[in-house]
Amino acid sequence: MNTIALSLVSAPVALFGYAYAGYPLLLRAVAALRPMPLAPTDPDEWPEVTITVPVYNESAGIRQKLEELLALDYPVERRRILVISDASTDSTDEIVREYADRGVALLRLAERSGKTAAENAAAAHLWGTLVVNTDATTRLLPDSLKALVRAFTDPAVGAASGRDVSVGAAETASNGGETGYVGYEMWVRGLETRIASIVGVSGCFYAIRRELYDASFPENLSRDFGTAMAVRERGYRAVSVNEALCVVPRGGSLRAEFRRKVRTMQRGLRTLWYKRALLHPTRYGSFAVMLASHKLARWIAPLTLPPALVGLALLAREHAAAQLLLVLAVVGIGVGAIGMSWPEDRRLPRLLALPAFALAANVAGIKAWFDAMRPGAGRIWEPTRRPGLVTDSATVSPRG
Repeated sequence: MNTIALSLVSAPVALFGYAYAGYPLLLRAVAALRPMPLAPTDPDEWPEVTITVPVYNESAGIRQKLEELLALDYPVERRRILVISDASTDSTDEIVREYADRGVALLRLAERSGKTAAENAAAAHLWGTLVVNTDATTRLLPDSLKALVRAFTDPAVGAASGRDVSVGAAETASNGGETGYVGYEMWVRGLETRIASIVGVSGCFYAIRRELYDASFPENLSRDFGTAMAVRERGYRAVSVNEALCVVPRGGSLRAEFRRKVRTMQRGLRTLWYKRALLHPTRYGSFAVMLASHKLARWIAPLTLPPALVGLALLAREHAAAQLLLVLAVVGIGVGAIGMSWPEDRRLPRLLALPAFALAANVAGIKAWFDAMRPGAGRIWEPTRRPGLVTDSATVSPRG
């Protein structure tokens, strides 16, 4: 019995340890053996791009988003902006139409079908050689688009992802743990870029070669995650561009972040199953290993936590150390639960932020597995509503 209990307790330690520490350290060791890549230079002529912005009821922020896109440092004649409205019911469409004479087009879907369906519908309206996708609720610095496009001067690059920077007003943010996690995630992607290819792009800001854009991607899957896998299937690599900053306002509610994580992870699980052939190491080499390490190991790890508590309780009957660990685990869960239930209009104390974020992430991971197995769950897009934010290049560093 002790052997079984010890195995249950050891499983999350091994999985979390490898996924969040061992794997990045392995990447860092391999990257240290590689020469530093040369910084890409400007192309002889900037390519024509279509900037797509899928939206649903974004009247509160779409004007600011369009003004920001129009102000990007990129030749006006080489870019077009396409807003895809997923049957918005507010004044989003009317606001977008005001920008028709400034190079902004509106594609309205007759009925609400979800983000991926909206992106599929956009395929017939794309222009140029690159497709750039961005969200309505995130902010781009003026030089971010050129930084992203420069990556494609390397003919081996099929997709390029911006670097998320999570920021927010301290007096309103209640999930400060998000900022540290986003920074960690961008660091890992940077290491993956040094070695081969990232395994997922940032949905808030990424670009893909137009010929690689899939117009029939399944509507219940995540195109953001699937993009890196799709370009790898075609023999290209996906990279993270450190200088292509996308400023993501930190959500004011941990509960909203919890719901977002459930949606993201359950769609990610379905997408990974759809592209499961890429986990074959003899066919896809290091990419398969990175995909399993970066995504699959992280997603499996939360499932091992409930059995680990059972194992710890069994060990606690005979071992004082297990009793102490069990008490600490229960206290940690309790503190995290208090943080998750904290009033949304009050700032979450720093002491509660990390336990609450950790608990929310792991409970979301468990729920995502159940949702992923329910037909139809999560198909319709529910955009994350984030506080408004005006970017300031003086306060956001390209090097973090």
